[in-house]
Amino acid sequence: MNTELVKASTASVPAVGGGQSLPALVERAGGAARFAWDEFFYAEHHNKHTQRAYQSAVRRFLAWCEEEEVELASISPGMVGQYLVALGGSPSKRNQHLAALRGFFDRLVQRHVVLLNPAASVSGVKEQVIEGKTPEITLEQTRKLLASIKVLRTVKNKQGEVVEEVPLVVGLRDRAILSTMRFTACRAGAVAKLRLGDFQHDGEQYVLRFREKGGKSREIPVRLELQRDILAYLKAAGIEEDGKDMPLFRSAIGRTKKLTGKPLTTERICELVKRRLKDAGLPERISPHSFRVAAITDLLTKGEKLEDVQYLAGHTEPRTTGLYDRRKKQVTRGIVERISI
Repeated sequence: MNTELVKASTASVPAVGGGQSLPALVERAGGAARFAWDEFFYAEHHNKHTQRAYQSAVRRFLAWCEEEEVELASISPGMVGQYLVALGGSPSKRNQHLAALRGFFDRLVQRHVVLLNPAASVSGVKEQVIEGKTPEITLEQTRKLLASIKVLRTVKNKQGEVVEEVPLVVGLRDRAILSTMRFTACRAGAVAKLRLGDFQHDGEQYVLRFREKGGKSREIPVRLELQRDILAYLKAAGIEEDGKDMPLFRSAIGRTKKLTGKPLTTERICELVKRRLKDAGLPERISPHSFRVAAITDLLTKGEKLEDVQYLAGHTEPRTTGLYDRRKKQVTRGIVERISI
């Protein structure tokens, strides 16, 4: 196999998006193949990020097949395996491409476009991951970040005396978002999905109901600091009595700083975090996921049961929760510090 063809095929793959034409191999395979394409990418997968990643992977492979002058029905397991080897990149990247191809060809088999799935018997790339790559945000950094957010504007009279303190709704919103990630170990995407009805009092305490990846939902008790931050934001925004289906955290109109009725997207929340980190003089390599790492590591360090922390994080497997544990890294740092100069 020509490795350059694998790389070159990428250049001919148009960006994923609405109105995009189907790959020529799918078009030539007929109506059942077109149906399988639509079924796999738009009926089976509803997450836009998964759709984009899987469609990009399949398009890239089919573009390579086009270069090789191989039709869908003639693709063999050996060809899929050789393609993945030539693809290169990290094990996770190649395994994601393989997962996309397996799923797509499964649909083609079900719709009688091909007889057998050529990707089914291809082995994935083994990867041993002991610890994730997301950097942890320390307690001191978190405190500095939250303290740097201006939530009040002071109004003074002619004598320089403070006569009023006006709440800054965008600052209060951002502080509430960061506190939510700090005290619930949730993903930025889960924060973006929150509605007013997801923040409620159950008779004993406030809780947040999160909708996570894979359609999972869970309720997390709200500790007092987070309760204070969310209630202060809701009061300043004047949205306490809005409908339960309205977004909890809303976008703002440019420099007016007035909130809209639209939710902050995951992308906007990530941008918000980066902007606030920069304003606080903190490393920009920290991300929204860093709060998740910090919360999980902190709880495990304090001796909390792994299954309890796993539920808080919304993970299906305890191994996934373990990837967020930075205690091993802290031990390593401690050993390095003991080295004599």
